[in-house]
Amino acid sequence: MEQDLPPPPDVAGTSLSSERTFAISAQDNAALCRSTGCEPAADGSAHPIWFFVATQVGMGKTVAGLCAACDFDVNDGPMMGGSRVDFQGRIMTDVDYRVEGEIKGLTRKRSRKLGVMDIMEYELRLVGTDGAPVLATTNTWALPRKDLA
Repeated sequence: MEQDLPPPPDVAGTSLSSERTFAISAQDNAALCRSTGCEPAADGSAHPIWFFVATQVGMGKTVAGLCAACDFDVNDGPMMGGSRVDFQGRIMTDVDYRVEGEIKGLTRKRSRKLGVMDIMEYELRLVGTDGAPVLATTNTWALPRKDLA
């Protein structure tokens, strides 16, 4: 069935790394914690959900840029399929981090409900400015290809 579809763009290896740094302010962390009904940690560690927020905000492309790299218009509605995280350390507030990463692959397939879509997998790593790893996350998004339906 997928054999009759044109191949997806060859984007494996596309860099998502950024040269700029990103820090989670204690104030932003406190606001996020309050929104989830918990208090900020006294030791300065950030809420674990920052694994997703910090890597997305700190990566070297915007969400629109990430979609464009896959020849996909962000206005066509990318859908998050899943996210896995491996913590190697604690995320701390008021500490500078860099995000490294790349697109791992793009697979085209048919879905009974959504029609033709590309499944994008990309990895982002949050590292200290000294290069020490803090976490790695792998995200999977579905990019519906309405033009191929």
